[in-house]
Amino acid sequence: MRDIAAQLLEWHAAGKNYAVASIIGIGGSAPRPIGAALAVDADGTVVGSISGGCVEGAVYELCRESLATGATIRETFGYSDTDAFAVGLTCGGTIQVFVQSVTEANRTAVEQVLRAEGEAVAMVRDLDSGAVMALGTWWSSGHEFDDRVIAEAQAMLDAGATAVRTVGCGDEEITVFVESHVPPPRMIVFGAIDFAAAVARIGKFLGYHVTVCDARAVFATPARFPDADEVVVEWPDKYLARTRVDARTVVCVLTHDAKFDVPLLRVALRLPVAFVGAMGSRRTHEDRLQRLLAVGMTNAELARLKSPIGLDLGGRTPEETAVSIAAEIVAVRRGGTGISLGAYGGPIHRDAVAVPEVIVPDSPDALRLSV
Repeated sequence: MRDIAAQLLEWHAAGKNYAVASIIGIGGSAPRPIGAALAVDADGTVVGSISGGCVEGAVYELCRESLATGATIRETFGYSDTDAFAVGLTCGGTIQVFVQSVTEANRTAVEQVLRAEGEAVAMVRDLDSGAVMALGTWWSSGHEFDDRVIAEAQAMLDAGATAVRTVGCGDEEITVFVESHVPPPRMIVFGAIDFAAAVARIGKFLGYHVTVCDARAVFATPARFPDADEVVVEWPDKYLARTRVDARTVVCVLTHDAKFDVPLLRVALRLPVAFVGAMGSRRTHEDRLQRLLAVGMTNAELARLKSPIGLDLGGRTPEETAVSIAAEIVAVRRGGTGISLGAYGGPIHRDAVAVPEVIVPDSPDALRLSV
């Protein structure tokens, strides 16, 4: 629906009711992906497309029916060998379509999703009742679904997934369509050094929106970091305190200079981000921990810090170091062990799991052993 958000928001501003048809499943070859939408307002105006023309006429009538009755409708369209002139997809695939009216009952939740540009947001729709919830990383509004549904939708939002899910069983079973809209997750790299260029490059490869930040204008230039989406000249802690982050953001501190590291990590370790790692030798790490304790950081906060940053791959070059850092980020975000798959006895592909927070005993000596 976000593809046609501009037109839909005009309808919202005018107080118009409309029906929206969304693709909730596909089979074989289909012209549009899951989540593609077509909407029809009370005047019969159409925006969007779900099939490039193959079944638009039939879906238009379903939208008009939903507007007239208020009912939700599920329909499957596919190519029929027995009746080549029937409504269907000439490409040979099938699509499952869900049609629902947007009225005063659900308008606010839908509008929140449409307006959430640049923010991770999902629309959760009950395929039976038509109840709608808008779900952000840290908030929700609209219909209050069961906690199990919300947990499933949050996991899908984190992964940027759009699909139908059935939660519960028997009388408590509910089938929902979760439509996620997420901007690329952010990777913020502090320290305009050669290692940062390699980390920025692999960050882009992994699909991150990469920012490189350093207070030194002579080093922080787009020419030195062509793979970064943006290069910022600002004191790192000041920039991190004002910029947008979320639960998917990863922070890589490569400055290994106390005047930058300490105020920066003091901010970073108190933000709800996915990963905070800092480069440096073990001696630098020990000194950094003591400085952070001295400025009021708690042992629990310091336990979030991945330092020295990266997995033990034995790499030495900036590129090899970047692979090590990227590997640790993937492991932390996806619940990996970081050990060789040949030595790991569990499943190779598994759902991401929450990494438990380590609560470190409240003493500097214990901290050195545990972080």
